Amino acid sequence: MANVKIVTDSNSGITQADAKKLGISVIPMPFLIDGKEYFEDINLTQEEFYVHLRGEANVSTSQPAVGSVTDLWDELLKDGSEIVHIPMSSGLSESCHTAENLAKDYGGRVQVVDNQRISVSQRQSVYDAIELAKQGKSAAEIKEILLKTKFDSSIYISLDTLKYLKKGGRLTPAAALIGTILRIKPVLQIQGEKLDAFKKVNTLKKAKEVMIEAMQKDFSTRFKDYVARGEMRLFIAYTAEDSEAKIFAEEIKTAFPDVPLTFIDPLSLSVSCHIGPGALAIACARAVK
Repeated sequence: MANVKIVTDSNSGITQADAKKLGISVIPMPFLIDGKEYFEDINLTQEEFYVHLRGEANVSTSQPAVGSVTDLWDELLKDGSEIVHIPMSSGLSESCHTAENLAKDYGGRVQVVDNQRISVSQRQSVYDAIELAKQGKSAAEIKEILLKTKFDSSIYISLDTLKYLKKGGRLTPAAALIGTILRIKPVLQIQGEKLDAFKKVNTLKKAKEVMIEAMQKDFSTRFKDYVARGEMRLFIAYTAEDSEAKIFAEEIKTAFPDVPLTFIDPLSLSVSCHIGPGALAIACARAVK
């Protein structure tokens, strides 16, 4: 059976340094900042990104160049291997559809997995793929398993400000103004393809309560059997500062003593540019066995 190599993008939160340790490849996502191109974790750190964002720079996301994807694939395939490519959700970026079209020219040797994941849940998919490859699964088999379990994840995100949703055209100026005056802190959700509204609150404390309650409901309904079998994993994600994330971690450990909190990661910059600094998220995903 052919050796299987795993490829993902930096939206997974996996750094280039982590990728080397894991034995995988991470394609850096490109950004345009005031017209200049940057690449996440190559010449653009998390800290530098937020300096630009807070400084009112014109920040926009892009997708990896076709050549950067195919050149990587070609190099990885030289030894007869197969590839499992796990990009961010197709509902949040066109990079997934682009990869799917490119893979058509590779005769099945490249399997692109559109399993609707982003950030920490996408990272879990990568870990699942690594484990399945170790078990001897083919690229096609790994893709099939990841697609069957793609909705076994959930993310809730609280925002500190509506400013960046307005700036990105995802909120009208009037709605943003009203929200600012009323000090609304929206809680958003990702249940597959897109970032959607979930609930409106007025304080971070209430937002954390809402997110924990939402996750508790998921665990007692959608994921009840997986929780019972010890297959669910919890994650925390944040933008810019991790101080609140560390506090939130202790609250989550208390609320979910039987579900492991696997890691605390910065949110993907592709999401962060639309929601801004000060965001906090709780996420879960089923670990494929």
